[in-house]
Amino acid sequence: MTDATWVTLISISVTVLFMIGVPVLLVIAYWVIGCSFVLGLTLDNLGAELLNVFNKGFALLAMPLFILTGDLINRSGIARRLSDFAYAVLGWLRGGLAMASLGACGLFAAISGSNSATTATIGSMLHPEMVKGGYDERFSAATAAAGGTVGIIIPPSIIFIVYGFLMNLPISDLFVAGIIPGSLMVIGMQVACWIICRLNGWGFLIPFHLNRILKTAFGAWLGFFAIGLVLWGIYTGKFSPTEAAGVTVGFCMLAGFVSYPLNKILGKRGDRPVAEKSYAEMFVVQGFTVTEVPSIVIRSAQITGILAPLIAISVVMQQILSLLGAQATIGDFVTSMGGYHAVLFTSMIIVFVSGMVLESLPVTIILAPILAPIAASVGVDPIHFSVIFLVGASIGFITPPYGLNLYVASGVTGVPYFRLLRYTVPYLVALISVWIVVSLTPELALMLLPNR
Repeated sequence: MTDATWVTLISISVTVLFMIGVPVLLVIAYWVIGCSFVLGLTLDNLGAELLNVFNKGFALLAMPLFILTGDLINRSGIARRLSDFAYAVLGWLRGGLAMASLGACGLFAAISGSNSATTATIGSMLHPEMVKGGYDERFSAATAAAGGTVGIIIPPSIIFIVYGFLMNLPISDLFVAGIIPGSLMVIGMQVACWIICRLNGWGFLIPFHLNRILKTAFGAWLGFFAIGLVLWGIYTGKFSPTEAAGVTVGFCMLAGFVSYPLNKILGKRGDRPVAEKSYAEMFVVQGFTVTEVPSIVIRSAQITGILAPLIAISVVMQQILSLLGAQATIGDFVTSMGGYHAVLFTSMIIVFVSGMVLESLPVTIILAPILAPIAASVGVDPIHFSVIFLVGASIGFITPPYGLNLYVASGVTGVPYFRLLRYTVPYLVALISVWIVVSLTPELALMLLPNR
């Protein structure tokens, strides 16, 4: 048999493995190993390339640190305080609690950088509250899934770190470029949420009280400080993204250790409503002890242990695709579409369709090195294209049949996967609308960047 026939058979085999639920890492690894043999590449070469990825990957150190940050703010109670603040601001509107959960997703994303962590944290906290508040349980779960999409757009973003590493772009610039598009994604979903809730009469309203807003804002000061610390350090150049991740982990550790004993003194009735708490009780969060840190770190390490090998093996996959001519074939197809807008929208369609069947990480690692140079050749700013690419990849988190966030939301809420799909449609419409606006308006991604 010819090499092309062997590659086809291997591709069909791993596709079947993917469809029956074999983890993506193993699917890609099987394909890489099989094609390496077909192309005459040795396993020594494979091992050397895998090691080389991490030898060059100082920027990738930020990834496990931001994952750890997300777990720390969840365990310490900071995430709950951010949610309380969002509800105090929006709870007087029809659908206010659902809109607040989307706002809380944006605030959580601004510290954690992970979509699945955002969905799991906010979904587990606010889904029961939404159901009690008169929302349909399917809509509530879909809202948590949709809100998690901003986890990879609002900085810090784990996927922006990977994209910057692959394309040799300043990660700090990518972070800043994601601020406005990520905020627009939240606002667009909140508008869709408000319309759906008004049509269905979902949600109980709470009175608008300035004192409640001020108190919850005061209670969320640790979260706001952490967000400000990351953005200030990166925007001013005081920290590299990796250093910013380390500083944020240190701050969250300190906040958790200090808050725990103070909470025992001031927060003995921490289950009371916010309105009944004193400002002294709101000053500290739940916190955690030193003995809890190993379990938090282990959970973060488990997630990192899934992502890091996937990055490494996908980089090798790029090289094999290049040897097979796949990158040139896709590149020729996209280039043949014509000028600026034709290339841009063709790239967007490819990213959207790929996001329906693959997680954002392999989509980024496989397609970004192919599409980004083509986009640059027709005049698309590389930073702007990175935002377009990753907003499209983020939409894949709630797009079946893959829809990772839908699986996460189903897991934490108990609502079956297929019952969520109907209620993701309004959010998909909102996100795609924002995506198109961002793609046509480079200033939304570039205006906050110096020297642009």
